[in-house]
Amino acid sequence: MWYKHIMLPIDLEHADRMGKAIETALALTVQFGAKLTIVGVTSELPGVSAHNPAEFEEKLSALAQRLGEGLPHGAQSKTYVAHDPTAQLDAILLDAVKDVEADLVVMASHIPNALNAIWPSHGGKMASHADISVFVVR
Repeated sequence: MWYKHIMLPIDLEHADRMGKAIETALALTVQFGAKLTIVGVTSELPGVSAHNPAEFEEKLSALAQRLGEGLPHGAQSKTYVAHDPTAQLDAILLDAVKDVEADLVVMASHIPNALNAIWPSHGGKMASHADISVFVVR
């Protein structure tokens, strides 16, 4: 068996546009009989996806429940709360890899633009700094 535990970072605000990454993670989870953990990062402040961390965790858990139907081990979720999710996201996701004991990350890419020269993508950062395989899905 190649992979035992797949981590899928999800931005609840944009989950509806992450279909290809989600489907890829689900397919790989089935193919390898792996566990799947959906990871989300939120703020303590009200946001578009949730009013507070507890509501965010509820929504992320419900998504994991829905996506886990039919998977060998179901799916679990893990919520991380950050003071500034935008600034802390890369570090939190790198720590989450160790925390959930993932051996593969499947994550959605973003549409490249000129700002990438200044601010690299989260997927690029993960692929450059994680000590496990990272599959960035465009």
